[in-house]
Amino acid sequence: MTGAGSGGGGRGTDGGSERTFAALPPARGRAFAETWWGRAWLKALEDSALDSLQLKKGRKQARDGAVGAVSVRPGRITAVVRDRDGTAQRSDVLLQQLSTDEWDRFLDMAVERAGHIAALLDRDMPPHLVEDAAGAGVELLPGIGDLEPECACDAWDLCPHTAALCYQVARLLDEDPFVLLLMRGRGERQLLDELQVRSARAARTRRNPAEGADAATVEEPEGVRADEAFAARDILPPLPPPPPVPEEPGPPPSLDTEAEPPPGIDADALEFLAADAASRALRLLIEALSSGHERQPLDLELTPAQDAVRLAASCADPLIAVRLAGGTGRQRAELELAVEAWRHGGAAALAVLEDEWQPEPEALARAKADLAGAWEGGERPRLRAGAAGRWTVVGADTQLRYGRDGRWWPYRKVRSRWSPAGPPAPDPASALAGLGPEGGPQPGRP
Repeated sequence: MTGAGSGGGGRGTDGGSERTFAALPPARGRAFAETWWGRAWLKALEDSALDSLQLKKGRKQARDGAVGAVSVRPGRITAVVRDRDGTAQRSDVLLQQLSTDEWDRFLDMAVERAGHIAALLDRDMPPHLVEDAAGAGVELLPGIGDLEPECACDAWDLCPHTAALCYQVARLLDEDPFVLLLMRGRGERQLLDELQVRSARAARTRRNPAEGADAATVEEPEGVRADEAFAARDILPPLPPPPPVPEEPGPPPSLDTEAEPPPGIDADALEFLAADAASRALRLLIEALSSGHERQPLDLELTPAQDAVRLAASCADPLIAVRLAGGTGRQRAELELAVEAWRHGGAAALAVLEDEWQPEPEALARAKADLAGAWEGGERPRLRAGAAGRWTVVGADTQLRYGRDGRWWPYRKVRSRWSPAGPPAPDPASALAGLGPEGGPQPGRP
């Protein structure tokens, strides 16, 4: 089967006993593992390492995007890892496969607890699934010493290349615990097929216990009875294709009637909000039906002030902008700045404009490291540090702002006010480069 994976990792390409995941983008400003099982993978890595310096180097290589496409197959993960000088090293990490008897115990346990199957299908691995597997004598997650490194650099133990591979795999495990099960010896399709057969067999046994003794010798009948299909309802056939998406939202309801609206109800404003809701519903529908939508971040719930900026950004009517400014306590010029920020990056860009955020020491250290490594030689402009994660280019009306998400936002001074000047970039040099030649110091200025 071919998964919905893309350049961001995702489900990857499934060749049955092997899956290949495209190289992931750099992981600056984020943790490698956010799920508890991803962190358990990293704990096994870090507890087994004899040299913490090798771990640190590997973590940096993974964060910088030095790990190529990752191949996952039973008992082994493989990738090419590039050093800073461009040298490529093939790196492998081995993990013991489960035996046939261990797989039988795991599958029997999963069939007895239908919630485990549903959790795996939702790309989740709840702690009680791992605990129940351990109770059946099956250790799913690796422990100390279970990850065995092999690298073309001829290191005798864990090296930066194999460490970088392990950190990258933690990100894949976050998205899909079936990656771990494949390393342990069984691919997703094979597991689901076996679970379906066992679920149907268990249903027949519950209906007629006498059949249970001979179940292993009786050939599976062609087709599936309705009650057996219901018993295996957690493994569903593909959904039918969705209906075509309309090209535009339908017309909003008309509130222009002979009856006067109740006191306190503004019919024009209500019609505007209804039309906006229809447009947003269409956009969400299009996104939900797009390939890879399950990996797209959900829209955060907006505050009234944020939603007013969103509304102003989507509407060109100046009268509505005036009302939105007044309703949120902003001056018209302040709303215009907020709208400009929103168009460059939504709520995250608005927070960079309006929030007085003082980075924590760790975030500030990452920002300074970005600034130190973003330019080659003497290309770096002179920067003056300010409050709230802001650096102003000396001799130019431009500024860099460091966001909570680890991205860099370009700003330009317009009529004595700092104004958002472009979308974010993962590093400060790219953010300034997006401003064009005007981003640096002007000729004749210090």
